[in-house]
Amino acid sequence: MSEPTFITKLKWNLPWLFQYPLSRVGSLMERTVFDKKQLVLTVADHFEPSWSVSGHADIKTQIERLKAYHKMARETGDAVRDIDGTKFRHTNFFPAEQYHPDLLDIMAEMQAEGLGEVEVHLHHGVEQPDTAENLRAALVEFRDMLAERHKCLSRMDGEGQPMYAFVHGNLALANSCGGQYCGVDNEMAILTETGCYADLTLPSAPDRTQVAMINQIYEYSGDPNQAVPHRTGKRVRVNGIEPVLPLIFTGPLVFNWTRRIKGVPVPRIEDGALVANQPADIARLKRWMSANVTVAGRPDVIFVKLYCHGFFDYDQSACIGDGARRFFSEIIEYGAGNGNFDVHFASAREAFNIASAIIDGERGVPGRYRDYRLKSIM
Repeated sequence: MSEPTFITKLKWNLPWLFQYPLSRVGSLMERTVFDKKQLVLTVADHFEPSWSVSGHADIKTQIERLKAYHKMARETGDAVRDIDGTKFRHTNFFPAEQYHPDLLDIMAEMQAEGLGEVEVHLHHGVEQPDTAENLRAALVEFRDMLAERHKCLSRMDGEGQPMYAFVHGNLALANSCGGQYCGVDNEMAILTETGCYADLTLPSAPDRTQVAMINQIYEYSGDPNQAVPHRTGKRVRVNGIEPVLPLIFTGPLVFNWTRRIKGVPVPRIEDGALVANQPADIARLKRWMSANVTVAGRPDVIFVKLYCHGFFDYDQSACIGDGARRFFSEIIEYGAGNGNFDVHFASAREAFNIASAIIDGERGVPGRYRDYRLKSIM
């Protein structure tokens, strides 16, 4: 397939670009002065120890890399803790199509240490469009393997089928890439049916999979049996009404205007990626917070969903190693001082639980609601 033209890319991005000014004005209008704000910070790690520039690594290499990662995550988690004493960690979205029991055994050990809950990632429809039957079978098989063999995932109120958070490989949630990297129009219905409580794929700009709904936690409002039902939706709010699942948790999508080319400001997209080529500083944190991802009616609790690829060698320091240790320690110190906010490191499950408690009108600090609805099987 030929490389898309500039005009094609612009056409893909117009829906969210038109929405962007309204989003920024809305977030400015909602910002209110509080004695102290609460920052709920989640890192969605597209967790692929098989990744390499020359193709998938063999299982021996993957295990070695994962053990090294485990050591790094432990050192960072021990050094960086939030206001509740919770260790800094990622939510580790492991690709279902790359399952190997030895890898998940190590990841389950990490979860038991508080170094990252395991959730579901999936690349499918890559060579040719997938089918609904294959997708459903793959999700159920992997879900049950995680829950039964490795004691990962969670259950709603501790009962029923295992529940999971999801990140779509190649960003093509609900066949949002024009048939590529998915092929299943009714993917959202299958996610709901198989126990997906939240999707953390977005934002994906400037990819064609980016929808107009930005900087929100929202319920999709389209037909789940049709492609891209999450292109429209309804922001969650304090109303006590149980939301439609999966909730769509978007990370920040704002412009960074600090870049200059020959003295002229040239914006770049800020999407919460923990990468080596973007500075890790308080100015960046402020951009994340300015996206103002909240439950309507509780502007004092800000959700910041970041993402990374934990096995991109050149990004490991920025997302889990020395760079992350420094940056997230700085965030905690700044919040306790000039920033006037408390930090709560939350897994995808915990962020969902905190949002659910807020929707139900609970008023306590976020750390009280980490296990509000979804109970970890482990």
